[in-house]
Amino acid sequence: MRTLITGGTVVNADGSVEADVLVDGEQIAAVGRGLAGMLGRGNGSGDPIDRRVDASGKYVIPGAIDVHTHMELPFGGTFAKDTFGTGTRAAAFGGTTTIIDFAVQSRGASLREGLDAWHAKAEGNCAIDYGFHMIMSDVNEDTLREMDTLVAEGITDFKLFTAYPGVFYSDDGAIFRAMQQTEANGGLIMMHAENGLAIDVVAAQAIAEGHTDPYFHGVVRYPVFEGEATNRVIRLAEAAGVPVYIVHLSARDALNEVRAARDRGANAFAETCPQYLFLSIQDMGNGFEGAKYVCSPPLRPADHQEELWKGLVKDDLQVVATDHCPFDFEGQKDLGKGDFRKIPNGLPGVEDRVDLLHDGGVLDGRLTKERWVEILSAAPARLFGLAGRKGVVAPGADADLVVYDPARKRTITAATHHMNVDYSCYEGREVTGSSELVLSRGKVIVENGEYSGQKGDGRFLKRSPSQFLL
Repeated sequence: MRTLITGGTVVNADGSVEADVLVDGEQIAAVGRGLAGMLGRGNGSGDPIDRRVDASGKYVIPGAIDVHTHMELPFGGTFAKDTFGTGTRAAAFGGTTTIIDFAVQSRGASLREGLDAWHAKAEGNCAIDYGFHMIMSDVNEDTLREMDTLVAEGITDFKLFTAYPGVFYSDDGAIFRAMQQTEANGGLIMMHAENGLAIDVVAAQAIAEGHTDPYFHGVVRYPVFEGEATNRVIRLAEAAGVPVYIVHLSARDALNEVRAARDRGANAFAETCPQYLFLSIQDMGNGFEGAKYVCSPPLRPADHQEELWKGLVKDDLQVVATDHCPFDFEGQKDLGKGDFRKIPNGLPGVEDRVDLLHDGGVLDGRLTKERWVEILSAAPARLFGLAGRKGVVAPGADADLVVYDPARKRTITAATHHMNVDYSCYEGREVTGSSELVLSRGKVIVENGEYSGQKGDGRFLKRSPSQFLL
């Protein structure tokens, strides 16, 4: 299948140019001006192009990469609603053509058991390409050795937690040992950085005082607890001589620690999420309706948002991912009625990230369109071992492409979204900019709001160590 996209503006992280894009099979064959004229009409033997796409007035961008999703994640006695089938299909509608999900090691089990379970969930079900990070619940001699094996298999990142005591929590010694192991095997440690032990104390005190509503989930997880834990894990990484990646950074306190570390030359990287840029703790304040907005770290006061935008502009934050982990309001979030600690933590967002960042970032003048592509696609590809294959419109790369209409308006609503969840965090918000055509490895999977892909189109991605660190 040969597809020629003509007349669009190709937007990469390093610049934009009016150019045609030729797709041959699963890869981009050429990018340049006047490809249509050079290819001609086949010297009497028919058109050498199977499909021509007019992208005049549109952007042609690399498919977005969401490096933080949780499909089918068990949490609090239930499971995230999106399967790998429904979640990746929704991602495709939003212009995302690659996800990296988190396989989970259950406490007491091996890394291999957790990884095999996630392979079984995803294989043959994904609409787009996918990879895995590995959540480590136990750091011991056996799992440290397993880390080396997984890196060789393309599972090059390991997530640890300073939060969730009794579930995922690791102490400083365990974190440091895992970091030392990545110094040898080339892996990358990802950290959920909040002081979970202190949070549990404050949360128990709040419940004892009768503060049970969802709003107090945001109150008890102090921003300083995120800042303290962020500083601590960065310092541990510096001691181990390795890089570290902070997931879902939400607070100014944590951002300041990342800034300080990068200013002194530390290999500290961080992501934030759309919810921290567009929502605030006030969204959690409408009685139990606020449960729709419960995630960890929590939504912060609105004055943190502008600092996060500055972090994206100045490259103190390198990535915007979603932490997509949806739970229905009816039947799942309501498990926490009477005790905010029992509300399943997580929000839907995999379908909306690209458009929210275009509308609130590019159109509002906070980001250039090139920086928009950088934080959604190019930087994730480099940080997570996909550079050259994903995250760029260039010859030889996978033909993961989005023809993006920067003027198309749509209203975000649960009535029309494709995520398998009964509400939207951004209900009723109008955004300008939307994907018109989405290709995954050269195959059209979404066109003008209609899905044309198939279950199982997505392939597992064996990833290299981070190219940011070379």
